[in-house]
Amino acid sequence: QVQLVESGGGLVQPGGSLRLSCAVSGTAFSGATMGWFRQAPGKQRELVASVTSGGTTNYAASAEDRFTITGDNAKHMVSLQMNNLKPEDTAVYYCRLWRRITPTYSYWGQGTQVTVSS
Repeated sequence: QVQLVESGGGLVQPGGSLRLSCAVSGTAFSGATMGWFRQAPGKQRELVASVTSGGTTNYAASAEDRFTITGDNAKHMVSLQMNNLKPEDTAVYYCRLWRRITPTYSYWGQGTQVTVSS
């Protein structure tokens, strides 16, 4: 059974930093992509950042220059370092593992709350 377990959310003041981590068990990473999505109240879930098993990264414009995603295939983990956080970054952050080539799959974590407020 595939499990994604997130950690590291919390309350932080504007300008502060948080590091989210996601540990994956139960499947291999070959050919897969890992990423972080977020969903704020009343808004659609959106991609924040992703990294392929080959190390290629992709960022949303809102995350560029402030967030860094790191994948560790050996440890089956992905992390998101978030710096200079803003109130608009407040959301539930979800870890996702997906593969678009056969065999395809998509797995989500349970989500972790990030609140940026003074």
